Amino acid sequence: MVTVRPFKGLRPVKELAEKIASPPYDVLDSDEARKIVAGNPLSFLRVVKPEVDLDPSIDLYDPEVYSTGAKNLKRLMEEGRMVQDGKPMFYLYRQVMGDHSQVGLVATVSAEDYEKNLIKKHEFTRKAKEEDRVRHIEAQNAQCGPVFLTYHDVPEFDSIQKKVCKGEPEYDFTSPDGIRHTFWLVDDDVDIRTIRELFGGIDALYVADGHHRSAAGTIVAQRRRKNNPNHTGNEEYNFFLAVIFPKSQMKILAYNRVVSDLGDLSSADFLSEIGTRFHLAENASPAPVKRLNYSMYLDGKWYGLSPKEGTYPPDHPVKSLDASILQENLLGPILGIEDPRTSDRINFIGGIRGTDYLEELVDSGKYRVAFSLYPTSIDQLMTVADSGNVMPPKSTWFEPKLRSGLVVHLL
Repeated sequence: MVTVRPFKGLRPVKELAEKIASPPYDVLDSDEARKIVAGNPLSFLRVVKPEVDLDPSIDLYDPEVYSTGAKNLKRLMEEGRMVQDGKPMFYLYRQVMGDHSQVGLVATVSAEDYEKNLIKKHEFTRKAKEEDRVRHIEAQNAQCGPVFLTYHDVPEFDSIQKKVCKGEPEYDFTSPDGIRHTFWLVDDDVDIRTIRELFGGIDALYVADGHHRSAAGTIVAQRRRKNNPNHTGNEEYNFFLAVIFPKSQMKILAYNRVVSDLGDLSSADFLSEIGTRFHLAENASPAPVKRLNYSMYLDGKWYGLSPKEGTYPPDHPVKSLDASILQENLLGPILGIEDPRTSDRINFIGGIRGTDYLEELVDSGKYRVAFSLYPTSIDQLMTVADSGNVMPPKSTWFEPKLRSGLVVHLL
């Protein structure tokens, strides 16, 4: 059974929430972040991407980057722009993107649950990226970017959520990308106790987005636990910041692929090779409409692909995924991209950019071919995590993204 815990959030004062809240650190490069900060000096990017305040030539892992983020967070607190709540509480965070709405519980979750695999993963993490997040947490003595978690719906929680969301929100604004963000405080003691009990009856939480943040939160907990002779298990470092959404509200977009060349193959030979493993059709829709279908953009034309019977194990939780089938039957054996994590010939494009962007990339000559995939489902993600396996890299693109800076967990 999992533990969710209320906490004394550090939050923007009401009138500054819209200016302080920023995109997460990992959806922008440094140049894009610098442009945002130039137009908004209060942006929380100065905390989560602090290189924006330093010379562009600086190494992203330079100690000055981490110390600058800590100074910027401290300044927001000292100037009274962000203030810590006086009592531990939960929060509700609603995002509306077009006709899609999702409401998450903002809480801290247990590093011990992560160690016990009660918080389940579906991706490998990289040590360098884990350590980068650890250094940010340690320098700031805070977790500034929440982990995006999901769970099997708990109907009893809906009544509390609906009651709270009928009340006056603490924040309510629309960010420049058109997404509306609404934030409520859950400070009623009865509601807090009930939420803890309801989530205490859940078998598992699942990492949707933020594998490196959750791993880093756990590493910090392990290190501080080891170095604290008076460790009790109740210290704030034992928990990390999360926003937890029911699976019925999750929205996953495609994660598409572009490849720079066809190796030694001509277009005709490439299509011929594909035909040995896939059914191939011309003049396809740019976006596939169901599982086990792909759209491929080559030489100004969209092709439809579907794998032939016997080319993949249909009952395997990982090898039956669309991304796995494409990798094992086309990207690897035909194009020679054996490890998509390390190859510089392939790039991954979030589905939020649309298929027109794939066409632009190929037509520009920067890439030779593009593949448009059908989105992975949340049930597929949970099945992989439950099986103890991991998904292929870049299998899921979650939207909308959580804003950073709406609430911080101080350690």
